[in-house]
Amino acid sequence: MRSSRWTLAALLVCVFAIGSAEYAVLGVLPDIAGDLRVSVGTTGLLVTGYALTVAVAGPVVTALTTRVPRKALLIGMIGVFTAGNVLAALAGAFGLVLVARVLAALVHSTFFAVGLVQAVSVVGAERRGWAIAVVSAGLNLATVLGAPVGTFIGHAFGWRATFWALAAVSLVAAGLVGVAVPRSSAVGPQSVRAEIRALASREVVVVVAVTVLAQIALFTPYTYIATILTEVSGFAAGAVGWLLMAFGIGGLVGNVIGGRLADRWPWGSVRGLLAGMAAVLGVFAVVVPHAGAAAVGVLVLGVVSCALIPALQARAFAAAAAAPTLTVAVNTSAFNLGNAGGAWIGGRVLDGGAAPHWLIGIGVLAAVAAWAMTAAARRSAVVEGRTDVAVL
Repeated sequence: MRSSRWTLAALLVCVFAIGSAEYAVLGVLPDIAGDLRVSVGTTGLLVTGYALTVAVAGPVVTALTTRVPRKALLIGMIGVFTAGNVLAALAGAFGLVLVARVLAALVHSTFFAVGLVQAVSVVGAERRGWAIAVVSAGLNLATVLGAPVGTFIGHAFGWRATFWALAAVSLVAAGLVGVAVPRSSAVGPQSVRAEIRALASREVVVVVAVTVLAQIALFTPYTYIATILTEVSGFAAGAVGWLLMAFGIGGLVGNVIGGRLADRWPWGSVRGLLAGMAAVLGVFAVVVPHAGAAAVGVLVLGVVSCALIPALQARAFAAAAAAPTLTVAVNTSAFNLGNAGGAWIGGRVLDGGAAPHWLIGIGVLAAVAAWAMTAAARRSAVVEGRTDVAVL
């Protein structure tokens, strides 16, 4: 038990380091723009390029590394991630910084997938949701701490220091993996064909589609939450950072809840959480003009939306238990596709002249659509007599 906890702790630190890279750069984009003589809008490519690379490259890198021993692969991927951040810190031109960001992003999805498979292998299937929740907490910590700490370091010591800090944390993470992650595990390397066959199953397709819809439900309003909170709720701009931190704290709580629910009610937890998300968003849409209620709504939204992360990943794992790595990587990419899709939809709605709070209503519709998809999958399985289907 103690060794498994050290393994999970090491993987959590790794996920925190890699997850922080996605957020830590946000606060120093103006500094990069000024130093490298490009527009702030152009520096936004450092965020967009990273997210798109995660979404597209994750399944490809995972498939290409299927036969590599898991511990060696984890350490090697941290090495690539470290190299990307060192290159960014040393870069003298914006194009090179962008290349460095793409390099670091190449391993994001694959590391998360392999890390989750390793986490489950050291605790057993009966505690799958809990193990996934522990490792996924690294992403929540990255949300809560990554952006503000990265911004503080960048403003105090220069934007390059932010990348040096990411490289330093990743080296610590590599050391922890070397010490705490066992060389062999219950889940050995699989063939590419086995992974692809698992990916093509109906159950996996449903999980991935539900993941995309769930993230669209969240990120259609959340991408523009600062606009919603200032223009609709009446908060000062300086309060938004604290409210986002409340969302992240709620997310940490939600991770624990989602992991426990996934273990106790493996088939019903996703449907229940999707219904809960639709309800929370619906209430949020009504109370958002009232500052106090809106603040509580942000916190509760963090709880329910992040509870879905371990629940959905546990379902992805169960849907392809014989060859889960590629499936989990694809589902991780689905989270990023949903994030990007929600941001795009929200942007188009706002550009069309709609009031910001309408984005919350779109989130409700997406959450209901995701719930309906899981309900339809359950009905189909019952009719066909497949009562053990993992996505139900």
